[in-house]
Amino acid sequence: MENRYIDYTKWKMRKNNNSKEKFGYQTDKPIERVILFGLILPTNDIRTVEEDIEELALLVKTAGGIVVGKMMQKKDKPDSAYFIGKGKVIELKELVQQTDSHTVICDDELRPAQIRNISKILGEDIKILDRSGLILDIFVTHARTLESKIQVELAQLEYLLPRLSGMWKHLERQYGAIGVRGPGEKQLEKDKRVINRQISTLKKKLDNIERERKIQRKRRTNLFRVALVGYTNAGKSSLLNSLTNAGVLVENKLFATLDATTRRFSNGNVKVLITDTVGFIKKLPHNLIKSFRSTLAESREANLLTIVADGSHPAIEEHIKIVDSELNEINASENRVLIVNKIDLISKERLAQIRRIFPDAYFTSTVDGAGIESLKSFIFEECEKNSNDNSVGFNI
Repeated sequence: MENRYIDYTKWKMRKNNNSKEKFGYQTDKPIERVILFGLILPTNDIRTVEEDIEELALLVKTAGGIVVGKMMQKKDKPDSAYFIGKGKVIELKELVQQTDSHTVICDDELRPAQIRNISKILGEDIKILDRSGLILDIFVTHARTLESKIQVELAQLEYLLPRLSGMWKHLERQYGAIGVRGPGEKQLEKDKRVINRQISTLKKKLDNIERERKIQRKRRTNLFRVALVGYTNAGKSSLLNSLTNAGVLVENKLFATLDATTRRFSNGNVKVLITDTVGFIKKLPHNLIKSFRSTLAESREANLLTIVADGSHPAIEEHIKIVDSELNEINASENRVLIVNKIDLISKERLAQIRRIFPDAYFTSTVDGAGIESLKSFIFEECEKNSNDNSVGFNI
């Protein structure tokens, strides 16, 4: 039991006292109760694992759920059949029953066979997700434009395809072991064909959108282009609003906005196009990165990449490394500058420490406006440098 992190004691006490509202949800519309689980491998740093679990809890909150329990298991490597081991899954079932939970979510990606095996122990009424499935669910609820909806649907279908067999468990009860090989297999193949056709159709739609985007970008070749990139909830949308009065949605949530928003701003002589792009996160599903290729193209073709980091987050250095790694994966522009945002939330001592670590960064606050004018001046200076060589950025 030493590897288990349990947060359900207060929940049970409040449940018994009929005070569910105090725990964070209304009795007329209960919030889905979730248990998180994962592995601590020999190569893992405990602090990093705990930060990952806290981030997963924030993702659950963004999706509309509430975390009532956490379970971690120390192992040399993931169990091929149950990920955390059969004995630990049995303990997980006890925790599910004690907390009256509906859902369990793994911090790492689960293979279809592992999901099926865990489900056999927990029961088919318990939903089993992994981090990728949870992120996809959040993207579904936050997609607004036609493009982002197509991108998310494509990523979902590619995520679902290898997991289809687990959705036909009900045939075992209906037909028995022998019957599953007949109608179950036929229906599974039909479903796979349908999904493959849908994937093909969605890819064609995205290709058409990408062609339209390329035409739009060609029309803007005489303008200096800046892309705001960074870890999710770093304040990119707030920064876009501060720089351009864009008026885009700002929420203190992970992945509050998915759609790329482009605005112009000028100092009188120079016009700049600045685009707010989708945020990155640790263990971002690869299918999502592929699906959002047209949106991320702004990062590849920008004249300047501004990497926005949340200065108040304790894992700021790791977040910057993750963003840099993802940008390198998509061959994004090498002309990059770091912006440490939310400095109004940092103590003087911590701010001085971050300045020593990142001496070339720009430090900003969209709350009190600190550093915004300096950042604007830098962007216009970069534009003028670029225009001397490539004739971009000026009103011509």
